[in-house]
Amino acid sequence: MDMNAYLSMFIDESNDHLQSLNENLLRLESEPEELSIVQNIFRSAHTLKGMSATMGFEDLAALTHEMENVLDLVRNSKLKMDSFIFDTLFKGLDALEAMVQDIVGGGTGKADVTSIVVSLQVILKSDYSASKAMEVPTVAANASGASASSTSGEMLLDEFQSSILLQSIETGHNVFHIQIAIRENCLLKAVRAYMVFDLLERNGEVIKSDPSVQDIEQEKFNFTFTVFTISRLQQEDMQAQLLNISEIESAVVTTLDAESLSVLSHSNAAAAVEVVEVAENAAPQVVKTDTPVEAVKGQAPSAPAATNTPANVSRTIRVDIERLDTLMNLFSELLIDRVRLEQLSSEIKRSDLTETVEHMTRVSSDLQSIVLKLRMVPVDSVFNRFPRMIRDLAKSLDKKIDLVITGADTELDRTVIDEIGDPLVHLLRNSVDHGIETVEERIAAGKPETGTIFLRAYHSGNHVFIEVEEDGRGIHHERVLKTAIKNGVVTAEEAKLLTPEEINMLIFAAGFSTADKISDISGRGVGLDVVRSKITSLGGNVTIDSAFGRGTKFSVQLPLTLSIISAMLIKLGSEKYAIPLSSIVETGIIRKEQILQVHGNKMIEFRNTIIPLVSLSKVLDSPDFNENDELETEIVVVRKGEKWAAVMVDEFIGQSEIVLKTLGKYLTNIKAISGATILGDGYVALIIDPNALIK
Repeated sequence: MDMNAYLSMFIDESNDHLQSLNENLLRLESEPEELSIVQNIFRSAHTLKGMSATMGFEDLAALTHEMENVLDLVRNSKLKMDSFIFDTLFKGLDALEAMVQDIVGGGTGKADVTSIVVSLQVILKSDYSASKAMEVPTVAANASGASASSTSGEMLLDEFQSSILLQSIETGHNVFHIQIAIRENCLLKAVRAYMVFDLLERNGEVIKSDPSVQDIEQEKFNFTFTVFTISRLQQEDMQAQLLNISEIESAVVTTLDAESLSVLSHSNAAAAVEVVEVAENAAPQVVKTDTPVEAVKGQAPSAPAATNTPANVSRTIRVDIERLDTLMNLFSELLIDRVRLEQLSSEIKRSDLTETVEHMTRVSSDLQSIVLKLRMVPVDSVFNRFPRMIRDLAKSLDKKIDLVITGADTELDRTVIDEIGDPLVHLLRNSVDHGIETVEERIAAGKPETGTIFLRAYHSGNHVFIEVEEDGRGIHHERVLKTAIKNGVVTAEEAKLLTPEEINMLIFAAGFSTADKISDISGRGVGLDVVRSKITSLGGNVTIDSAFGRGTKFSVQLPLTLSIISAMLIKLGSEKYAIPLSSIVETGIIRKEQILQVHGNKMIEFRNTIIPLVSLSKVLDSPDFNENDELETEIVVVRKGEKWAAVMVDEFIGQSEIVLKTLGKYLTNIKAISGATILGDGYVALIIDPNALIK
């Protein structure tokens, strides 16, 4: 077997399992009594261990094995989680992530994890465990014509495992005793055994194996092993699927009933005097008991695999991002030609041509939808790393912090997703370190002792906004100005003329910091110039809103970087413009007497509220249109988050799919323009950025 061919798949799946482990451990920390979470954690750890052993990354597999030992005691209610166990498991996850990253870089995945292993073994060998790890030998039973002994010796079932099997039988589930023999000329018998267990776990629960799962994965068995399992498959189907696995010599599947299990239980009781305790200096044995949650709680499982959902068959392929770029550009050109054909068809007015163009329009619209979705990725792929990071930072700083994430399903272009992670990490670390106060400071300020950080994402027009907001100290304007003058960022005279918003933005100056000391976590302002540079390089922008003593909000505006958008085409005099449909609330007509003057600003009443009225001709300095001459004017109501504004236009042309082209270094002084498009008649129309029109 060429392992290099599977390396990419191993890395991707390992990262998925590590992320799942992180998320579920965080959930378990808030719900330590919820054993269903432990089952999910154990399953991910077990799969990761099997993958690592199969690929030959023994250090990674060994560390996961030690963590799995602890999790096995927890899920069998022999060990209760506490802060030391959580911290140790999190350290283990950090080490596993580092080892996987080493493999990504071409390394061997080896690392010195002695201290973590020692901590895990202390948990296993000390008084953490409610009882010593032990097994009770049973007498082979044949009450239903089944032999419960394996070729490696008598099958060992403890009282807990027997109870689970008996409850499953009583509730009508299939319980099998399976004897597997692998061909003796098999070179990778552990891999074949792994495929057997993978089949069993996808179709039910493995309760017990002999030899142990760990010994089997390390090839410490003589080509045969025995398994007790609960399954949704019938006996014939189970046997057929097992025999379909390559290099399986034989698979003897026997259905167990309550009588045979009863005999096994009596045999256990009779042999109780022969209890064999594991020596304290021996490695604890992990019994493969993927027990359903209901059974752990002392109830019969309601389904054959209550906590083990069948794995979805992989139906994905990996495509280089450059190929998607090429596809997007080609379709953009196709769209321009389609719009041109539609225009020619309307002029020529031939029925056969019109029908053909209409069919082409429908097909290309479906194709367009697929092309657009190919590059879009939920920001959850970035956000999901932050709960663990906030948890660790808060613990190290002895602070209490809640991270509230909203809009994680908001989609963003893959190229932007890959780049936005580091700036967000820095903003969040600043919020934890120098935004949120200590518990004592918050209590003294009359705030709840637990600080809150909000991480939000939402669409607005052809942009995505990501906000990082905390209810901490806020930015001290006098201190910022003092530091800015001292560092030569502004002069004393210039500082007097700055608005509060401009003062906030000073912290983005290179080398600017108001931190009393530089910590290894962050300093308010240290590196924020790099954050702004990165966001600007992505075509985005970042702003700050802060109130001293109440908190700070960073708002990051990012382009979707889609080359195709739906837009409303409008006219201003002789010029044509496009407004993204995703920003438009509605269109309408207002009369001149409906325009209100509030503090010198034009406003209108809209849906029982007052919103600003923006003159697009003034913003764009349109040469041949003046709305002051009109008795009534058409408007487009646009939105940015929760804020609305009405934009005056001359005439509506209609809706259209347009290809977004960047302007590069052109028209950089006009903030209301986000790009341009080529219309079907060959003319160029500028694309309005509604976000720039709303303050």
